[in-house]
Amino acid sequence: MASVYIDPELSDEARRERLYAGDIIILSATAGTEALVSLARAMLEEAFAPHDPRTVHNHRTPDEVAAVLSQLKPAFIHHPECKRIISLIMAENGVDLDKLYFDVPRLRSAYPSHFLSSGIAYAFHPHRDTWYSAPMCQINWWLPIYPLEPHNAMAFYPRHTIEPVKNNSEIYNYYEWNTKNRAAAAQHVKSDTREQPKPQQELDPVTMRYLPPPGGVIVFSGAQLHETVPNTTDLARYSIDFRTVHLDDVVARRGAPNLDSRCTGTTMRDYLRASDLQKLPDDVVALYDDGTATADQVLYFGDRLAGQGQPGARSSGT
Repeated sequence: MASVYIDPELSDEARRERLYAGDIIILSATAGTEALVSLARAMLEEAFAPHDPRTVHNHRTPDEVAAVLSQLKPAFIHHPECKRIISLIMAENGVDLDKLYFDVPRLRSAYPSHFLSSGIAYAFHPHRDTWYSAPMCQINWWLPIYPLEPHNAMAFYPRHTIEPVKNNSEIYNYYEWNTKNRAAAAQHVKSDTREQPKPQQELDPVTMRYLPPPGGVIVFSGAQLHETVPNTTDLARYSIDFRTVHLDDVVARRGAPNLDSRCTGTTMRDYLRASDLQKLPDDVVALYDDGTATADQVLYFGDRLAGQGQPGARSSGT
């Protein structure tokens, strides 16, 4: 039976063990998470001025909002403060910065379902990040920018934490997605035709929704089955998430059990070391590579293809 911990007094190693076992950890806001939220909020409010970002759908068209997001989201990813702040958050939580690797922080949006729920504002169906080529040792850090409501939050499927789900993750190759689908996200406004891994069975309808305040963090394994709750409120939800891997677990191939993931490729080239922003060593990445990568499909820090300058955002997330 999976459990939920709130501000547990655990070492980083013990915390990772609990997350791999399917537990969820809720952390209170810190100076670091509040700084990240403040940065994102300032950028949102400037981009959508004079309107409140949470109600901009009452004033702009879906195409107009998608156009703003297509500029805003990469700008947040590459803001020079983001890497510094994430390292601070890790240090606040007792993580060894020489062994912790993180990927780009993503700014997420979930608009009222009738407005915009595809492409660059994709409302994610139930999924595991491990269906999208994430390693079994990936840990997700998710924090809201504004107060949440139960009907514009994120949902977890507790039963399927330990039970396999029939799915079509075999269709997904990370490198192929990078070259064919990622840059086109902003073009999918009315609908999203990009084929993605999805459950192929009925799911247990019981979900859990956690509502930390802005700056609070939901920490969970990339193997957790989760989704974007269809937003039936009159407020847009904005959040930040980033993913981490620990070098010891990467090398030892420790992580959550692989219940049902059959995708190919790996996201391991996306991560940078928290202490000095160096990439994972090539020989470590090779432990996860399956020979499906080519030179023009490899990403640098999560959102830039080799030889290309156009930024985007890795698809998996909520």
